[in-house]
Amino acid sequence: MQLQILGLLERGELRKAAIDCGFDVVHEEPAWVTAASTHAPLKVWLGRVPQGLVAGLSMATVRAELRAGMEVEVSPPAPAAACWLAYSDVAALDTALLHAWQLSRALPNELEREFQQRVANASATERDATVKQRIGQDLFRDGLMVLWEGRCAISGLDEPSLLRASHALPWAQASDAERLDVFNGLLLAAHLDAAFDGGLLAIDEDGTVLLSPRLSPATTQVLAVQPGARVRLSAGHARYLGWHRQNKFRR
Repeated sequence: MQLQILGLLERGELRKAAIDCGFDVVHEEPAWVTAASTHAPLKVWLGRVPQGLVAGLSMATVRAELRAGMEVEVSPPAPAAACWLAYSDVAALDTALLHAWQLSRALPNELEREFQQRVANASATERDATVKQRIGQDLFRDGLMVLWEGRCAISGLDEPSLLRASHALPWAQASDAERLDVFNGLLLAAHLDAAFDGGLLAIDEDGTVLLSPRLSPATTQVLAVQPGARVRLSAGHARYLGWHRQNKFRR
């Protein structure tokens, strides 16, 4: 499909959507609006086709984690984006753009870059191991909150104060890159985090939630994990969750 020439009001509407979602470098063309950010690596192209609005994303990794939007083909002379996604209206586009911008800052390498920057900006007395760990764990939690859209990966609980950032490969055994990799763990409700950390809960390679046979029936009931419950996984989770099953899960 071909991008349509945008009217003045349409370009203004798409420009506003981009700016509202964190993009601060915006350029307008007759058939699309280009948006980038000085705070995130993602670049997007926004336009209109006969079926509705479309957004071209520069990062395939963001598309892999972004559930909203139907993938479509947009013909040249449109920009060569990694993918194009279609949306029915500006509200749907706006929601997806914000999540895409957040994801681009949370996916592997970006959190590590942010960590190095924050440590470099800290005073000399603040650069000890304890402060670095606090900065890293705060960033890891922020990244998981974005990846899981503020919900427990297993139960769907969405109260932030009751959610924990759970590492699969523990902090003490991981490199800086692994510590800040959002695929190295899950966002979990506090009681499920305790079970995961204690090896009483694990995630199989297909996302199935595994409960340790060492748990009593009463405890299993309190955990309230539904039979056959599964977690939505990405390829990046496999190595970490495999390590957790082999080294921490109490069979």
